[in-house]
Amino acid sequence: MTQATMTVEERAAALGITIPAAPAPKGSYRSVILIDRLVFTAGVGPIYDGIRPYVGYVGDDISIDQARKAARLAALNAVGLVRSAIDDLQTIERIVKLTGYVRSAHGFTGQTLVLDAASDLLLQLFGERGRHVRTAVGVAELPFGIPVEIEIVAQCHQAERTATP
Repeated sequence: MTQATMTVEERAAALGITIPAAPAPKGSYRSVILIDRLVFTAGVGPIYDGIRPYVGYVGDDISIDQARKAARLAALNAVGLVRSAIDDLQTIERIVKLTGYVRSAHGFTGQTLVLDAASDLLLQLFGERGRHVRTAVGVAELPFGIPVEIEIVAQCHQAERTATP
């Protein structure tokens, strides 16, 4: 089976990746919503099994390599959110946009290097459908001290479902 004929789930398995269940929101909001054919995720961080393995400022407490791993994990959680809204990742026509926030130490300017890991993951999982526009922002603080927060917008084939997580 070639990469072009593999489903997103098969590509993930071939990469040794498990797409997680959608993380629950940490406040009074929805974590994902489907409007017409667009799926919008809330910001999601690098959380694994309820644990935050990365906490701190990128360029100080967190190395660029660690921040890239955090960005990849956050993007994977965002994909899990998308899946919870549409059930089948094969219905994704395109990842439209990725917005990434990097909790940056004073003077750190490598936000794009960090977020490349999230972009690369989307390309690995979705192929050319994963090529998106992106905004990379350095911020002073993020919730719970996480170093990276990701949100994505995806376009899908199907119409809006009646129940949104």
